[in-house]
Amino acid sequence: MLKGIDPAISPDLLKILAEMGHGDEIVFSDAHFPAHAFGRSGATVIRSDGVAADRLLAGVSKLLELDSYAVPVVMMAPVEGDSLDPDVEKAYRVALGYDGTIDRMERYAFYDRAKGAYAIVVTGETRKYGNVILKKGVTPQGS
Repeated sequence: MLKGIDPAISPDLLKILAEMGHGDEIVFSDAHFPAHAFGRSGATVIRSDGVAADRLLAGVSKLLELDSYAVPVVMMAPVEGDSLDPDVEKAYRVALGYDGTIDRMERYAFYDRAKGAYAIVVTGETRKYGNVILKKGVTPQGS
């Protein structure tokens, strides 16, 4: 184990976060997300079964600077006729320490964007629409 690194962050995830550059995106998906189907398009898929998405996001938020030149947090919009659990977004905001804009994308548009992500992390999240994309920013000097 490393000091200061949340134990929920696996060595594979830590490596991916270190490899990512400014503007690269990473998906933290719920347990229902078809990540392995999308991984065939090039994104690395990492499994974090049993670990809630907000737990991973809290650990990642200490390691990853969010992009300040674009909306850095994107979540899936509900399918027409369905509803969101507002506690999911609230938990993700708290975990990330983020109070800015969150874009919502239609399901298939979200899937298309996920196909271009640097990596997809499948979490143990079981709440509906628990998928989120983070865009990496530039780490400030001295951090």
